[in-house]
Amino acid sequence: MPLIDDEEVVLVLSGLWNIAMTQPDDPEFPSLGIFDCMVSLIYKGINDRAWLCRDQNMYIPYYAAHIIGSYTMKKVEFAEKGVASGVIPPLLDLMRGEMSWVEQRVAVRALGHLASYGRTFEAVANHEEELVKSAMHLASTCLEVVYNMFVGEKDERKRLKYHKDLLTRGIGGLDMQNRKAEEWASQMQCWSIHLLNCFAVKNRSIDLICTPEFLKDLCEMWGGLVNHSSPAGVGLIRLLCYNKVGRTSIAGSKEIIENLCKLSRSSDDWQYMGIDCLVLLLNDPNTRYKIIEIATFHLTDLAELRTLRGRSKVGEMITKALLCDFKRRKSIINNSEFERALEEIWALKVERRKRVHMVSMEKIEEKRLLVSLIKQEGNHSFWLGKVEAALAKYTEALTLCPLGLTKERAVLFSNRAQCHLLLSDPDAAISDTTRALCLSDPPNSHTKSLWRRSQAYDMKGLAKESLMDCLMFVSGCMKLDTAEHAKIPHYAMRMISKQVDATWLFAAARSKMMNNDVDKVPQWREGTRITSGNKGFMTGLSTILEEPLITKDGNTRRKLERARQRK
Repeated sequence: MPLIDDEEVVLVLSGLWNIAMTQPDDPEFPSLGIFDCMVSLIYKGINDRAWLCRDQNMYIPYYAAHIIGSYTMKKVEFAEKGVASGVIPPLLDLMRGEMSWVEQRVAVRALGHLASYGRTFEAVANHEEELVKSAMHLASTCLEVVYNMFVGEKDERKRLKYHKDLLTRGIGGLDMQNRKAEEWASQMQCWSIHLLNCFAVKNRSIDLICTPEFLKDLCEMWGGLVNHSSPAGVGLIRLLCYNKVGRTSIAGSKEIIENLCKLSRSSDDWQYMGIDCLVLLLNDPNTRYKIIEIATFHLTDLAELRTLRGRSKVGEMITKALLCDFKRRKSIINNSEFERALEEIWALKVERRKRVHMVSMEKIEEKRLLVSLIKQEGNHSFWLGKVEAALAKYTEALTLCPLGLTKERAVLFSNRAQCHLLLSDPDAAISDTTRALCLSDPPNSHTKSLWRRSQAYDMKGLAKESLMDCLMFVSGCMKLDTAEHAKIPHYAMRMISKQVDATWLFAAARSKMMNNDVDKVPQWREGTRITSGNKGFMTGLSTILEEPLITKDGNTRRKLERARQRK
């Protein structure tokens, strides 16, 4: 194929690409020298500009790199054949940006597969420093590059035709192109992080990866909605937390710790990774006191978490990390709020637990009735608009409620959170809803608490956390609704619309473009690269502002009644 100058070569290569995608374990083509062929085609595309621009040859380097990645995805034997055929140098050229972002995407994917196997890792590691730096740069900049070069260009005529055709296979308009570009940009970021994982798991290039600038970028790399199985940035952060140098670097960044704390009190699939990171940092004497004050205020809310994604006794693990050297820690850190938080978890997990075994069933039932009466008094005060009085009653009921009455305590925490919302105290609302969600069975399933925490996060401007809670709330509503056609609450749809726009993959890049503060984007080589054209931008979903929450001094009986109906 590399020796044939025929316009149908790309059609043959497209067919081979389809076979490699659908039958990556089939040894026929790898045994026939397909890797040597793909290496020659990539080099021809990079070095022979006239040939590349003729007919449809522009597609060939992309297909060739994709075929290499597909055949090395599952079989170490194929990966060894590829390395022996010299696939690494041309893939490195594409990853450096010798053509465009679509080739970078498939190049970093293929290199990540080769680095995943012990038998081919060292061949990749021969280029370790360049690869790690390139992967870091690509992970940090790829979203902006894709937006500026493609998605942000609303004039379809100014988008490269071969990019559009690769994204949509020649079918579909602007909307499909944008959806696929979003997916591919997310994949490129996640595959770049995967390549870094391959080095980090072997404790290689830790110092290089742990630069403050990259770690700051890393905690914003979400994954999630587009790549459901990828933990993206937090996965690499957790891996770094198993290394002493990594823990020291991460503990030195207040911003990263705050992001881990927010993740630990969210309904994100990777919540447990945030908790793991914080516990690892707390258990290291060299990093414990750098993060203890920030982490304590978040982790105390998770002390009663029983299971999480197959893990048991998660709350016990958190409690053990927080209360390690409890008395000595109090003397080291002079912070009254911090001391109160530790005293609270000590009272909850040690003192009150001891008293549980000393209380008879009769006494528990008496307390249940008393708590129920106090809760009803709180509800009555709430309905009358006396939110502060209701909050006091719910607090009194929680103080008296036995630890074993988890359902009752979950409701009380959730009700008290609603009071905090109405009193414009989102931090307290987040704390109480998190405690209610830890007590729910299964965890994070109490729908009212999810909605209330979503509102609280929205008040604080934390769009990602608000969106995840709202999505979980909608999922819970759908399960509870036994009707054939379950309806999503309109207020939840408004919240989702608002937060989807704020958490859009390209939101940051769009904001830069809107402010005319776009950094220079890597340009293509002369003859094959293009520059950014129109400075237009995609508007995404329209933002719908939520109605303001009730304030304690406002005349808002109508809104209070609406809130009461949701309790």
